[in-house]
Amino acid sequence: MFRAAASRHGAVPVVLDRPLDVAPDTGLQHTYRSLADLVDRLADQLHAAGVRPASHVVIHKRDNVDIALLGCAVSRLGAIPVLLSSGLDAGVVGILLGRLDRPMLVTDDATLSRLMTHTDISRLTSKRVVVTGAFPGAATLGNLEVTGRATPVRLHPDEPAMITHSSGTTDVPKLAVHCARALWNRLVPQKIMALPVRGETAAFCMSFVHSRFYHALGTFLSGGSRLLLLVDHDPASVGPLLARWQPGVVETHPNTFVLWEDLADAPGAPLRNVRCFSSTFDAIHPRTVQRLLGASQRRGKYLMQLYGQSETGPVSVRMFTERGAARGNGRLVGIGIPGFTKVRITNDSGAPVPRGTVGHIEAQTRGRIVTYQGAQDRFAAQLNGGWWRMGDMGTRSWWGGLNLIDREIDQIDEVDSNLRIEDVLMSRLDELREVVVIPGADGVAVPVVCTRSGAPLAPDRWQRATADLPALGTPRQWAFDDLPRTSTWKIKRVALAQLIASGDSVVARG
Repeated sequence: MFRAAASRHGAVPVVLDRPLDVAPDTGLQHTYRSLADLVDRLADQLHAAGVRPASHVVIHKRDNVDIALLGCAVSRLGAIPVLLSSGLDAGVVGILLGRLDRPMLVTDDATLSRLMTHTDISRLTSKRVVVTGAFPGAATLGNLEVTGRATPVRLHPDEPAMITHSSGTTDVPKLAVHCARALWNRLVPQKIMALPVRGETAAFCMSFVHSRFYHALGTFLSGGSRLLLLVDHDPASVGPLLARWQPGVVETHPNTFVLWEDLADAPGAPLRNVRCFSSTFDAIHPRTVQRLLGASQRRGKYLMQLYGQSETGPVSVRMFTERGAARGNGRLVGIGIPGFTKVRITNDSGAPVPRGTVGHIEAQTRGRIVTYQGAQDRFAAQLNGGWWRMGDMGTRSWWGGLNLIDREIDQIDEVDSNLRIEDVLMSRLDELREVVVIPGADGVAVPVVCTRSGAPLAPDRWQRATADLPALGTPRQWAFDDLPRTSTWKIKRVALAQLIASGDSVVARG
């Protein structure tokens, strides 16, 4: 991917906000060509470490852009990169390693030290390679003796090509096995949808272990776009970079976009040149869409929302305009992607239901994963013939629009849609950064709220905002950083409900 882009657009700049751990001396200013050369060098080093075609190579290190470069280097050798978020608990990492056949582990010294205190890494892995520092029993990437250029290997398009993990919002994440053919079938429609912004400077601040990041790279590398690849989500760090480079495309996680509402009035007008905001991973609040689009001065500006999951890639698409966002229907997540995906609603038995009836969302797509590594039975349980059950409840309108109601596991009997209530509250209470409605022990819906400043939420404002909503329990206020989250900043609702049930609260946490 990088080499093909370098051959056409070699001098195009790529700007980082953090030096690469695998090449700290190269600084923050790169080009397509320099990154392609670095991928080649990493491939040579990993080949010297023993990486061979079709083998599993786990990349689990602190968050940085070089996760993607290491993944591309592993792929260049015909091996299978297994991308694990740095935010995973050490015990969870041990479980996931156990689903593989003693893979090589590429990590950093601090991460390996943490893992070693909780997991028998020597038993679960065949070899350990650290990209920074040194660690007993591990090879250091920079010290490996490279004797020659490793030969690139291309596997069959239906063989496993990459393994990522699911969000893990409900339990231990699953290892999703992707093949090249399915990844290509996800990439093609995304490149088509990106044609209006082809060549625009693009800024990405998103999970480097999620398959979506690689499709974003594939889309904009092929068009020769200048790239800003960001690790730090803090608006104070992001704002000056966006103000300097004035991207035409910006993508991050929906919860990060909520945080970036602060950039709408930031010095240098960092969002004024954005034509396309791109949002995947989760539905986005209408309030956030309005503020983002309101900060842009471009004609024809829009926010593109893709609904899907790791197992399927995007299965529906919706385009928000500023006027459309003002209508406030954040539950409408679009229509199936013509020629690539189909969406339907079924009952508990798997039979299609009439339009407008709430049921299980199922998708049919050529971008579906091959299986779950080490959990093929769970993969088979999600299939209904050629349809994949998404784990969400929803409806379809008479014209084919897909409305997302709730996750199956998050439904509360007395509430039609937790997500709709959350959208309403976010729109009515500007001071909220997040609100999550979860089931309480007595069946009453419990709202967990986070304010943008951390200041207590005014009781009178809460009462006015909830007066016409279904009965809610007393709001529990938490700091956003204390909420259990996935690598893409989704809230782990089940884990949060368990914490609330156990008596954990913002008061108990000091």
